[in-house]
Amino acid sequence: EVSTEDPETAFCTLANREDLNPEEGSIHHCLYQFTRNEKLTETNKLLCDVCTQRHYGPKKNIKSEKKYVYTNAKKQMLISLAPPVLTLHLKRFQQAGFNLRKVNRHIKFPEVIDLAPFCTVKCKNVAEGNTKVLYSLYGVVEHSGTMRSGHYTAYAKMRSMNNRLPDLVLRGQSPQASETEPVKGQWFHISDTHVQAVSASKVLSSQAYLLFYERLL
Repeated sequence: EVSTEDPETAFCTLANREDLNPEEGSIHHCLYQFTRNEKLTETNKLLCDVCTQRHYGPKKNIKSEKKYVYTNAKKQMLISLAPPVLTLHLKRFQQAGFNLRKVNRHIKFPEVIDLAPFCTVKCKNVAEGNTKVLYSLYGVVEHSGTMRSGHYTAYAKMRSMNNRLPDLVLRGQSPQASETEPVKGQWFHISDTHVQAVSASKVLSSQAYLLFYERLL
């Protein structure tokens, strides 16, 4: 479904992306690249119904003659609805000839992340005037091994209940102003039946495969 947006705000975000300057090899850089503005030109031009009708007339004549007009365009993937729980899945493999190879590079990720630079300026469940959409890390899944075999472990944070999540999940209400620090709690490393308390620095140095954040603001 194509929706018409004001050209002045169609590619605007809640926070200025140009001020972000993300560090390469970080989750911010991954999100920045995923939501970058792309130009559709040459073989990627967009089929334009308006241009086609202007050039060839009504649609009923177009289909029979199979004549279409393609035009240069811009495309950008932005978040239009900030989720109560944010799950980030990192692509941990790459094509190497006819084989798949695991990517073991460490990707930096924070305890608190701001999604505002990646949200559309008209994000549905963000209160008017807010320029921050904050999330606190509460879970990480890590994979050790190769593409053929390995072992999954997890880091989970034992913390107090987030009373804002039910309102977000059930009623879609925007959270009110709150603390911008990580939710306090103790991190644990879980490997099969073995559970051990660990520090936050240990969690942040892990080779994350899945990241789980809960919304703060």
